[in-house]
Amino acid sequence: MSIRSTRKEEHLALAQKFYKNEKSNSFDQMHLVRPALPETNVNLQAISTKMFGKTVSAPFFINAMTGGSKKSFAINQALGKIAQQTHIALALGSASILVKEADQLDSFIIARQENPNGVLLANVNAKTSVRDAEKIIAELQADALQVHLNVVQEIAMPEGDRDFHWLANLQELRQQITVPIIIKEVGCGLDQATIHRLKKEGITFFDIAGSGGTNFAQIENARNPQPLAYLENIGLPTVIAAVLAANEDVDLIVSGGIRNPLDVFKGLCLGGKYVGISNTFLQVLLQDNGFENLLQLIKEWQKQLAYLMAIYGQNNLTDLPKIKRYFDLPLKAQIDQLLQK
Repeated sequence: MSIRSTRKEEHLALAQKFYKNEKSNSFDQMHLVRPALPETNVNLQAISTKMFGKTVSAPFFINAMTGGSKKSFAINQALGKIAQQTHIALALGSASILVKEADQLDSFIIARQENPNGVLLANVNAKTSVRDAEKIIAELQADALQVHLNVVQEIAMPEGDRDFHWLANLQELRQQITVPIIIKEVGCGLDQATIHRLKKEGITFFDIAGSGGTNFAQIENARNPQPLAYLENIGLPTVIAAVLAANEDVDLIVSGGIRNPLDVFKGLCLGGKYVGISNTFLQVLLQDNGFENLLQLIKEWQKQLAYLMAIYGQNNLTDLPKIKRYFDLPLKAQIDQLLQK
């Protein structure tokens, strides 16, 4: 395998090694007020929504994971089949490897082949040229393009980039790419100032990808002979990132540490139009009988999200941000400090 493909497989192995299904995060410090008399019924149709012009069965989706190696092929094939059978969207991992290794296309395109009509998101790094991005979008028949910002990961990565002058290229992508562009972090959280700055450039879709889930600084440190351990704790927690981003009046995807349907529901209550899940789904898939287990888990999450809609007296996804919420004092203090002018 090439160096890039080897790195992809190392990322998968390390994500599995460091995964903790009971890991606490900022969602544990967020609480919702429930009506004792909800006057609702469980309705699976209530969680159906539109995503990039197509109907999906739920507002949560399989977020970016992998691509570009032999193991990635099998994973994306399975995820494509599961997305097709559950009618949810699927975002692929970074396809930037295709710029220099076009022979790795099969490990990405297999997902589209398994799910020819579903919502599929391509993913590239912030320095990918317009020409290369357009080629990737066309090859994958992608409905939208995620562009990831991963400075912390690159610094922790021993062979990572050291030049982060990305704005000019993002401007070109915004001006020339015809599908929707989503600016996405990779587990360290999008800050409000960055969202505000890119909103001025005409970008209106953001995936905050806050801290609390996969920690790419930790993963890269495990590969780095001179690890930078302090980088593992500088991320912006998902709930805080979402609260701040909601002030910018943009289309928001909430991701980063989603562990269960209640986290999904809270993400929607924070203003997320959609909620993305990566490692929680990946680790189920990597276990014995993983395909069937993940397929059934997603179907169960769909039902349980409908249960939560009924519990909280809701019939419309767009009304979820109106649900009263409160935070544990440590989290509230952090939010209050960041909201101060």
